[in-house]
Amino acid sequence: MSTADVRGRFIWHELLTTDTAGAAAFYPRVVPWRTQPSSMPGYTLWMAGQTQIGGLTALPQEAGGPPPHWLIYVGTPSVDASCLQAQSLGARVLKAPADIPNVGRFAVLSDPQGATFALFTPGSGPPPGPEPLQGGFSWHELATTDVAGAARFYGELFGWRKGRAHDMGAMGTYQIFEHAGNQAGGMCNVQGPSIPPSWLSYVHVADSNRAVTAAKATGGRLMHGPIEVPGGSWIALMMDPQGGAFAVQEAPRPATQPRPATAASAAPRPATAPKPALAPQPTAAPMRAASAAPQPAAAPMKAAPAALPPAAVRKPAKKAAKKKAVKKARKKVARKPRAAKRKSGGRKVARKSARRSARRAAPKKRARSRRG
Repeated sequence: MSTADVRGRFIWHELLTTDTAGAAAFYPRVVPWRTQPSSMPGYTLWMAGQTQIGGLTALPQEAGGPPPHWLIYVGTPSVDASCLQAQSLGARVLKAPADIPNVGRFAVLSDPQGATFALFTPGSGPPPGPEPLQGGFSWHELATTDVAGAARFYGELFGWRKGRAHDMGAMGTYQIFEHAGNQAGGMCNVQGPSIPPSWLSYVHVADSNRAVTAAKATGGRLMHGPIEVPGGSWIALMMDPQGGAFAVQEAPRPATQPRPATAASAAPRPATAPKPALAPQPTAAPMRAASAAPQPAAAPMKAAPAALPPAAVRKPAKKAAKKKAVKKARKKVARKPRAAKRKSGGRKVARKSARRSARRAAPKKRARSRRG
């Protein structure tokens, strides 16, 4: 790989902290890393498997200096040339270009909106290889005060291209950026005047819930998540015991795997839905800005019918009873003519019988009267 091929690549991630021993004990319990000594005094390497993915060093104790934080290193063919270009675009150099023996050359800058990042040109050693799926950095996200301005700045400096932009309503636009044709990260507005512009990196883990549990058990703080984001990934934003912010991302789970119910904590800064650049995954819509706001409620389950009020129950019963009474009355009315007919017919028969009896008795009565 030539130095030209490193332009715009996220090459290194470095944790600057106030307690290197504490950080070295914390992170391997949360993410699939281990530590390894380096050839430089006071510098420890982060290892994911056999791959060097980052470093750990003490934060300079300066009055008014930055708190513990992760610093991203972005590749460039020439640190010195990129420093000059960045300055012409409005950036500020925080640490002038310097050599790291047998490693490369670097410089630390602040972009026009104030987010810190580093430039890096690899030395003559082996070029940086691809990061592993587990333990590798999967997504990089910039919270800034000017999304459009940041996209222009980094686009000119590193050749990043705008990808899909997502309208987040009152929270502004979430702008995906691409490197070498792949989605590499996103840019969004900072959520609050007290939150400084900054970069946030996501680490691939096998189980986001396990990572959160381990972090909380070892002094870390959960800021948001775990939460499922569009595309099926699960993310969680945390702070290590010294205050360094980082995030984890779990690949989409199988459809048959149950989704654990997780409650999102209030986040002082937003979190996002990462889309890994190393492994093809379903597109994940941005969520960093959205996660700071209340999440939409899940579709409610279909409720069982509530008990009807007594009046509603009586109404159909009363109607049925009335219908039955009407039917009975109709039958009664229908029976009355027949009964009357039978009754009337009976009287007629009785009268006829009486007349016949009278006619039969009349001759006998006349005969008796003659004899008498």
